[in-house]
Amino acid sequence: MTALLIVSAVICLVGEYLDSAILVYVGKPLATIAVLLLAARSPTPVSARYRALIGAGLVCSLAGDVFLMLPSDQFIAGLTSFLVAHLCYIAAFAGNGGGLRDPKAAAVFIVALGMLTVLWPTLGALRLPVVVYVSVIATMAWQAIARWRRLGSTDAATAAAGATVFLVSDSTLALRKFRGDFPASALVVLGTYWVAQWCIAQSVTSRRNP
Repeated sequence: MTALLIVSAVICLVGEYLDSAILVYVGKPLATIAVLLLAARSPTPVSARYRALIGAGLVCSLAGDVFLMLPSDQFIAGLTSFLVAHLCYIAAFAGNGGGLRDPKAAAVFIVALGMLTVLWPTLGALRLPVVVYVSVIATMAWQAIARWRRLGSTDAATAAAGATVFLVSDSTLALRKFRGDFPASALVVLGTYWVAQWCIAQSVTSRRNP
């Protein structure tokens, strides 16, 4: 599945830079489907509940991918899909070692606040939904990091890495949308997005440190 993810991601990125809608429409959802199958086919999941919640989050992410790549402006629909995806991830992390046990991990909210400060002047009517979304993704990263600090397992570290990279990806996407595009934006946004989702999917497989 990882090979399928890489091939699909390359197809999508080529489509982005060649302005080929067909390549994007094929590559983008196929890459997320590959990540979803990676999580679903884990032979030794952390728990059935954890796998189900991560799987649900990936399904919502797939819906978000489709909404955001459509030619019509479906930004709010895409934002909502990813919002639900992050809520699924929060439920997975908080129910498996996260929760309110590690206030130090909540330092991630400082990063979120900084991003909102940069975006605020250009958000206009989207201020409320963007604040809600940023709060949720910051909570997701907080719970993943708190879970890793508490459990110390390799799978928890993988999830924390994925959540952190997801924050980077969404921050770059927001900067591109609200502050202006830049030449490598597609590579940075999509590359970090798939790395993040791959890490979160890999975290479904239980890996204890020796």
